[in-house]
Amino acid sequence: MSSDVQNKKDDKKVLVLFFSLGLIAALFVGWVIFPKLLYKTQKQPIDFNHSLHLDLVDDSCNSCHFFRDDGTFSGIPKMAQCIDCHEEVQGENPEEEKFVSQYVQESKEVPWLSYSRQPDCVFFSHVAHTQKAGMECKTCHGNIGTSEHSKEYKENRITGYSIDIWGRNILGMAGETWKSAKMDDCAKCHKKETGSQGSCFQCHK
Repeated sequence: MSSDVQNKKDDKKVLVLFFSLGLIAALFVGWVIFPKLLYKTQKQPIDFNHSLHLDLVDDSCNSCHFFRDDGTFSGIPKMAQCIDCHEEVQGENPEEEKFVSQYVQESKEVPWLSYSRQPDCVFFSHVAHTQKAGMECKTCHGNIGTSEHSKEYKENRITGYSIDIWGRNILGMAGETWKSAKMDDCAKCHKKETGSQGSCFQCHK
């Protein structure tokens, strides 16, 4: 075999090697590095203890997260719902002291970071799922009532939305969450219960 032929074969092997390494590097950056750079992690302004509050109320989640008379969902509680119990510091928890001194006494709403804030073009009805379909809160939100700390909030640097409203990541694995209802979960449940994934326009207006 001539040296020219051997050199061409060696060159081809080098090109294949570099192409393979480049492809692996690109996939690693796209699947691992980029998602980590895409999201910034933040903490809630107050480290909220769901478990402590759930032990003190009689009506489970509905005591704080209730439905209004017109069927709309109240969502994250406002200061008016908290002030009766938290007008003064009741214990030695520094988070409660911060809540009372920085928000209650200053008559300021807590700027909670919402894990489930939807784009304006998306509509979701809690009453249709919990009242009409009889679903429990934990079906979508997991046993959040037993949590003693707020989980980290991961915000997409481009869209400004939480990682918890999207579906599976690019690797096909569920995102990091205790259990947050994601778009994939909605499609799976609707298909199981109704035999159809439904129309896009059920939620997207």
